[in-house]
Amino acid sequence: MSLYKVESKKEKLEDFKAAISSTVRSLSNSEKIEVLFGNQNSKSSNYSIKLPDLERNRDKSNYEDIRAIADSKSLRIRFSDKKILKKYEPDGNISKKLYKISEKIRCEKIGTSYFKGVKKNIEKFYIKRVSGLDLKNSEDKIVESFENYLRIKFLNFKSDNELEKKFKFYKKDLNDQFKDKIPKLKDLTLDQENFNSLVSKLISKMSLDENFNEEEKREDESKNDDKQSKPQNNEHKSKQKDERNEEMSIDAGIPDLENEAKESNTAEEEVEVSDNSRPDFKKRGLKNFNNNQYKTYTEEFDEVVKAEELENLEEMIRLRKNLDQQLLQLKNFISKLANKLQRKLLAKQNRSWDFDLEEGLLDTSKLPRIIMDPFNSLSFKKEKEIEFKDTLVTILIDNSGSMRGKPISVAAICADILSRTLERCMVKVEILGFTTKHWKGGSSREKWMKNDKPNLPGRLNDLRHIIYKSADTPWRQAKNNIGLMLKEGLLKENIDGEALKWSFNKMNKRKEDRKILMVISDGAPVDDSTLSTNTSDYLENDLKKTVKWIENKSNIELLAIGIGHDVTRYYNRAVKIADVQDLGDVMINQLTDLFVDKDKNTIH
Repeated sequence: MSLYKVESKKEKLEDFKAAISSTVRSLSNSEKIEVLFGNQNSKSSNYSIKLPDLERNRDKSNYEDIRAIADSKSLRIRFSDKKILKKYEPDGNISKKLYKISEKIRCEKIGTSYFKGVKKNIEKFYIKRVSGLDLKNSEDKIVESFENYLRIKFLNFKSDNELEKKFKFYKKDLNDQFKDKIPKLKDLTLDQENFNSLVSKLISKMSLDENFNEEEKREDESKNDDKQSKPQNNEHKSKQKDERNEEMSIDAGIPDLENEAKESNTAEEEVEVSDNSRPDFKKRGLKNFNNNQYKTYTEEFDEVVKAEELENLEEMIRLRKNLDQQLLQLKNFISKLANKLQRKLLAKQNRSWDFDLEEGLLDTSKLPRIIMDPFNSLSFKKEKEIEFKDTLVTILIDNSGSMRGKPISVAAICADILSRTLERCMVKVEILGFTTKHWKGGSSREKWMKNDKPNLPGRLNDLRHIIYKSADTPWRQAKNNIGLMLKEGLLKENIDGEALKWSFNKMNKRKEDRKILMVISDGAPVDDSTLSTNTSDYLENDLKKTVKWIENKSNIELLAIGIGHDVTRYYNRAVKIADVQDLGDVMINQLTDLFVDKDKNTIH
């Protein structure tokens, strides 16, 4: 083998170790965790987690095993308080093992509710490990039967016929003791103290260690007889048992975990969960979950581009004509609403007068006074301006593939008409769109694959943010750009959280006194490449946090319109429309409500 190939393998090995270490720190929610492989010794006083050794010639399945082991241990560090665990620990060697297994599965239940990839890793590794076990020792049968039983009940692992035969020994006893308590234990998943307390009582009632002592004596006598007749075979069995015990210490929750688990006190944020199928961490007061910063694998392929740069002028004019033809169907209806908004805005901007002035326009209402008494002086009036805040309205439109057809056409038409209307009222308008450059990852994913696919890479697609009309560009100069939304192949996937940050940063640099951001979308953020390599709610959580920050910590007024999709779970001020035909009405009425107070009929 050449020196180059040896070095290349070493580099890949180190890259894999780095990826595993990064995953452990992310899942355990602690940057202090030191990840050790094989016989490595800790280089610092920080808390460490030990994983099996990595051999250069190991096949792919071995690396998958290590990922699964790392995932399981990381979840235990994150969600298990070792003081509570110790507090309810039962007496007896077997009881302690079962107790620790139950705690491990509790932690995996919490973590795998969010990290779908982690669940696949753990389940695949468990089935592979347990399928190869030779269960002849009574203690092994008890321990493995218990773990298999809880995994099926708690984690919905598939029940294999071959495994059922292996674990039939104690299934009846486990059912008798646990069957009626499984629903309660599931309810207590997020409450470690009560969960540990109940499990400890149930295990103690089984009196496993007392029954095992008698059975162990009989097995020892039998083993002694075998030892005299088959010493070589016994040596082989002993070796098998050592290997099995080593595996169990990795995955089954043997006491070595006590030296690895540590309370994580780095995070203070509570997670918000809207999906009822997932644990409601906020209601239960669980902290330190999903506190990892949103990250992107790479931003080198992202682009912010002006619409005119994406297509030639001839094609832009053709698309604009297409938009104008569709606009004819809705023009009268939307124009009436737009004119209504325009009248209200203009009526409030310059319709107030100062009277009895010495100069200005002649106040004809006071002329009768001059006729009655020529010595009365003439009265003048002057129009005064009501303070009307310099305003910017940004319309951010979802340019995802699901908007293709009528939704994107109506969104473009409404943005076009609103732009013209508000421009007449001296309100600046910018029209933005967001999508991705490619389906399923593009250049970002290719780079990730070349770098041996590190785990949990973050956002994994090339963003494309489009400026159809900037705030300072008159509508006439930008009208062809708006037609680009109708271009086939432009609409791909949508990463809403980053689009909001982008539009917010653009608006935040502006000097207008008042800023309004209107988001038009037809669903939750979706990017297959990102969601297949991270948690299933990775993009959704980022959107929620971004919206919450803008609504609570900025002066930008944020409102959203969901087309056939309820976006109220993301935005405080939001409206859902079932028919895209209602979009123009809702957009204009929402803006009218913002500009004009319904009760006092005055400008905010």
